[in-house]
Amino acid sequence: MLGKIQKGMKKRKVKLFFVFLVCSFFAWFISNLSESFTSNTTFDLNFIGVPENKMLLSASKEKLDVKLEAVGFQFLRFNFNTKTVDIDLSKVNKSTGRYFVTKNQYQKQIEKQLSSSMQLVQIVDDTLFFDFSEVITKELPVEPVLEMTFKQNYILDGKVKVDPATISLTGPVDEVASVSLLKTPKIELTDLSSDFSRTAMVITPDTLLNSSFSGERVTVSGKVSRFSEKIIKVPVQVLNLPKNMNITTFPEEVEILCKAKLSDLKKMSSGDFKVVADYNEVIKANEKTNKLSVTLQMTPENIFGANLIQNQVAYILRKK
Repeated sequence: MLGKIQKGMKKRKVKLFFVFLVCSFFAWFISNLSESFTSNTTFDLNFIGVPENKMLLSASKEKLDVKLEAVGFQFLRFNFNTKTVDIDLSKVNKSTGRYFVTKNQYQKQIEKQLSSSMQLVQIVDDTLFFDFSEVITKELPVEPVLEMTFKQNYILDGKVKVDPATISLTGPVDEVASVSLLKTPKIELTDLSSDFSRTAMVITPDTLLNSSFSGERVTVSGKVSRFSEKIIKVPVQVLNLPKNMNITTFPEEVEILCKAKLSDLKKMSSGDFKVVADYNEVIKANEKTNKLSVTLQMTPENIFGANLIQNQVAYILRKK
């Protein structure tokens, strides 16, 4: 019984010793924290206020080694926070083509960002140098890459629309100048018989490391209509005929196979088309031939397709 009591008292003494030890340590620690210290640290630099129409490409330093003086409590709190300071470049200096901020300039900026109980003793580094590029904006047209097939008697009515039709590219002059057109990945549309609309990403070149786009997607749409076919006969007009000669072509009219909406086909006539043959081609060829090549020179706007069924006519010349 007596042994158990002695053993218990020894345990209490050990515990009491550790309590006094911990209290002494904290008293010493707090006493030291209230004293001033000088310590080295490193700041991450965050550059702000980049001049208008300029882009910062690189800086001679991304970090800055400094020596600070402060009380221990201040250092303890300081070490738990992100050590980043802003360097304002709005009034950056320029000499012989180089941009720079002097040590004296950025030291004042750093001192303003430190707490009143902390003093900047020394900065290890010197002048900071920067590389800038002029920034421009350029409107780039977007070209959709389409692979389309249509059901029988259906065709694309008009042009494919892209919205937005252009995308703004902003960046350094060298990068922006290297791009003139943007494209989409291939869009496959099969057996079309109705209007379509698809959203597509825009392919951006990997070389544009410092540039940005106003958008990344476009909407590609088109109108699909059913068409009919009709043959229209159009008289052949001969150009550059000698003044003292008359010409007769055989046939005098050629046939054109037209594709359009039925409502538009009903309104079309031979006057909406122009078929010509150039007699100068015979003279230039310097060959004996009784054939003239004919070409379709004019068609209506609301037509899907127009093809000459024959591309040559025979002719006879007669003196007036």
